[in-house]
Formats: sequence, structure tokens, C-alpha cells
Amino acid sequence: MKKNKHMNIALIGYGKMGKAIETVALEKGHQIVLKIDIDNAADFNQENISKADVAIEFTGPHSAFENVMKCLELGIPVVCGSTGWLDKFETATNYCQEKKGALLYASNYSIGVNLFFEINKYVAQLMSTHKEYNVVMEEIHHTQKKDAPSGTAITLAEQVLAAIQQKKQWVNEASNHPEDLSIISKRIDPAPGTHTIKYTSAVDDIEIIHTAHNRVGFAGGAVLAAEFIHGKQGIFSMKEVLGL
Repeated sequence: MKKNKHMNIALIGYGKMGKAIETVALEKGHQIVLKIDIDNAADFNQENISKADVAIEFTGPHSAFENVMKCLELGIPVVCGSTGWLDKFETATNYCQEKKGALLYASNYSIGVNLFFEINKYVAQLMSTHKEYNVVMEEIHHTQKKDAPSGTAITLAEQVLAAIQQKKQWVNEASNHPEDLSIISKRIDPAPGTHTIKYTSAVDDIEIIHTAHNRVGFAGGAVLAAEFIHGKQGIFSMKEVLGL
């Protein structure tokens, strides 16, 4: 894969994730030309953002859509990692196409998690004919995580629902209803993120688990996504970045 060298990056959101992305980006020789957070929202304007080749947006469910739309409006390719706003995703993609812009969204930028998504789909397909197994999910994140279940858990759940016909919808609680796929959300510090999919029968259990040790994996994937989207038009995901 061709790597883009020395990009100018705007960080929209300068929390723990933004700072981790900054570290990785600088290590790879990129420059951070703009950092936007709650305290300096007024700096998110045409003059400042025009210095950037690409924006990386990691804020929260309430501001993500507006930030993405603003980047597209101002003509800057945007990599978005905020979750909890996907009810407006179609509006954003339509606007992106209208503006001939570039938008890359992922519920999780970790390369390991994106491989885990592929493993999850494969396991769910294998288990689909074995109705003696019930499937449940669990996700654990740090206490500052604003949405539950996590965007990653929802992606995993939708993959399971696509394969396991007896499950009709996911619910964010423990449920005994056979058509419910339970997602148990726990908020424990300092956990960056653990996702478990467990198949249980009377005779045995099968489970797959992804555990993040830190934020470096997410940050590295986000910078890789920014390198990928630079100079492109269209709607992308980590599948294209990783060639999955």
C-alpha cells in the first residue's frame, strides 16, 4: 500500500484519543496543524482547516455529525471515529457524495479489531446451523465511555444477527428471550476495551475475545486511515484501508 508522507493533520477532538493520535502521527513524520477542543471551537473555521490535508474527528455522539458535516462543507477529507451518531450517517454520506468529498468512518480503528470483525463473521457463520448454542456478548470499557453499547459491540452484534437467524435484535441487557442477542455493557477503569462473543450449550462453551491493552492500536489505525483517504474521493471504511 502506498503511504502518504508528511501530511498536515487537523485533530477535531483533543481528548485521550486525540492525544494518542497526535503521538503516532508525529512519530510517522506528519504535522498537526490544528487542534480543536471544547475550549477553542471558534478556531474550527475555513482559514484554519484549509491548512490541513485531512481531519481526524474523535469527539462524542452529540458533536460528531456536526463536525463531520463541517469538514465536508469546508472541503477537507475526514476520518471519523466517534460512535453513537449513526442514525445520521446516511445524511453525511449523501452530503459527502454531493460535495465530492471523502469520508472514512469506522466504529473501531484498531487493526486487531478489524481482523476480529472478520473472525466474528466466520464463527457466526459456522455456528448458524448449531441451534443448541445460545450466543451472548459482553463489552467492557473505561467509565468515561459515553455510549453503551460501544460502536464496536454494535458492529459485532449486527454481524452475529446477519448469520444467526433465530436472533432478531440486540438488546443492551441480559435477556432470556430466545430472539434477543444480549449485549452486557460494563464500565470499569482503566479498561480501553474488551469485547467477548460467547456461544453456550449444555455440553460446552466457545468464545472469542478481543482485549485492547492501550489506545495505541486505535490511534495507529486512525493515522493509517488518514494516510489512505488523503487525495481520495468517496465513502470508505477500514476494510478498504486493510484490504479485507
